[in-house]
Amino acid sequence: MQEKTISQNSSKKDLSSQAEYDAIIIGSGAGGLACAICLAREGKKVLVLEQHDVPGGWCHSFYLNGHRFTPGVHYIGRLAEGQTTNDLYRGLEMANDLVFFRMNPNGYEHVKIGDDRFDYPDSLDSLIDRLSKKFPKEKKNIAKYLKLTRTVSRELYSIPYFKGFWQKLIMPYKTKYFGKYALFSLSRVVGWHVKDPLLRKILNIQCGDHGTAPQKVPFLLHSAVMYHYIHGAYYPMGGGGALIKSMTKVIKNHGGEIRTSTAVSQILLQGEKQKKAIGVQLENGEQLFAQHIISNADVGITYNQLVGTENLSKRLQIKLQNTTYSCTSIMLFLTVDMDLRKHGVDSGNIWQMPDRGPNDFYDEIHAEDITKGESFDGLFISCTTLKDPTGYDGKHHTLEVVTFVDYKTFEKFETNGKERSQAYLDLKERLMEKMVNGVNKAIPGIKDHIVHKELGTPLTNKYYINTTKGNVYGTEKRMKHIGPFAYRAKSEIENLFLCGSSILSHGVAGAAHSGVDTAARILGCTADELKKPRPDQKIRIYEAEDDSNYPEWLKKKIAAKKLRAQKAAKTSV
Repeated sequence: MQEKTISQNSSKKDLSSQAEYDAIIIGSGAGGLACAICLAREGKKVLVLEQHDVPGGWCHSFYLNGHRFTPGVHYIGRLAEGQTTNDLYRGLEMANDLVFFRMNPNGYEHVKIGDDRFDYPDSLDSLIDRLSKKFPKEKKNIAKYLKLTRTVSRELYSIPYFKGFWQKLIMPYKTKYFGKYALFSLSRVVGWHVKDPLLRKILNIQCGDHGTAPQKVPFLLHSAVMYHYIHGAYYPMGGGGALIKSMTKVIKNHGGEIRTSTAVSQILLQGEKQKKAIGVQLENGEQLFAQHIISNADVGITYNQLVGTENLSKRLQIKLQNTTYSCTSIMLFLTVDMDLRKHGVDSGNIWQMPDRGPNDFYDEIHAEDITKGESFDGLFISCTTLKDPTGYDGKHHTLEVVTFVDYKTFEKFETNGKERSQAYLDLKERLMEKMVNGVNKAIPGIKDHIVHKELGTPLTNKYYINTTKGNVYGTEKRMKHIGPFAYRAKSEIENLFLCGSSILSHGVAGAAHSGVDTAARILGCTADELKKPRPDQKIRIYEAEDDSNYPEWLKKKIAAKKLRAQKAAKTSV
């Protein structure tokens, strides 16, 4: 009843004159913070509101028994000098605070499909050569297919740079492969080029980076994901929290404000048909006003909850009703006292998949009873202490293990707080057992070395990140939700904008690019102007697998971590 009263009163008098801020940003994920940087740097008075007690969204880091974990940052691509993510971070003035470790160049992805193994090198030529040796009968097809993924990705990246009448006139010729394959699924295009079933599964493995089955995901989007990592995969020193720390520092340096533990309950609207956003109402009833409202929450949260479907056009209501969201996840956080390198683990990710049809795993996500079976057969495994040597204490390694599930299993356990029923806790324990058994298949013997384990479920995602049905990638990455069919940064409501994984692109870098693009629309400039690399900004990059070129300060940091752990162990004894 209170929300209706506010909405009705706001149409009777002009409240926009009460604006305390130039922009209020709801949510502090990579997209929201990137947008805040751009606006604050242009002299705008910016306020970022975050419902969690720390900023960052999926990028935030947390600690369990002194060991750091990051739920949503497992690797980042295109970070070498002159590449797009490197330029982005330099343009946002955060590069000088960042250090990255390049993951194993000989195998930044370790693919385990049944009894078969394959390592993805971070070079297109090396990948073609390695696959050709494993599948000699497919040699020509492999080269043709992988070069096609590179071509369409380059064409996709080039589209924003076609400006002016003449350039746009020749754009169809310059992006002919993009146009030719735009409407086809990954399964269709792979099927045209490759016949070997195992090879198809290997080429499909990175579907986990968008969570959509090969038969559903557009070939163009999957190609862009592959291209993002084809020149190397990197992990930030300090985990995802280091990215957030650098971004919040820039925001504060330019006078911006960030409030945590501050949830928004409603976007305040004004006008005859409630078509102008003028502020937000917090859960505690406080109202804040701004000239622009930017939502970094997903589109379901933004439109269905914060705006209210009654304030939307019929067209947008229908679009929301037909929107499907990406899968959700179970994530296991492990601390082990095992020498993982001696057991063949390195800084590369491990993708463990069952040797079945290329779409079977994604179909099985929607199984009626996910408690059945001894283990989860499809897992993504990331060892952060091998990706970031500064996090290793000399004895304990930390791992983040992910599998996708359907949210419907958890709907009956939804509550408004942290308190959960015994039935939910029992389910969580059973799922954790299945996760551990799955990891033990990938790394035999690891279950006997577990020091601490914790499980995050879709309800954990929903509680801390506040996504619709706990989704991990925003809208489902099918054709109807990407490119020209994606949700727009500028909404139909005046002064209301959106950014994040459901708008321009998903992933850590994609969401940040989205935030810059949204800021550019507000400021009336181009995104390229806002993220133009600063000459005084430089990212430091070192090898995760080779410490021979580490500077003295980095060696001391690594040694200090181990020394503190040794002292703590002696004290506890």
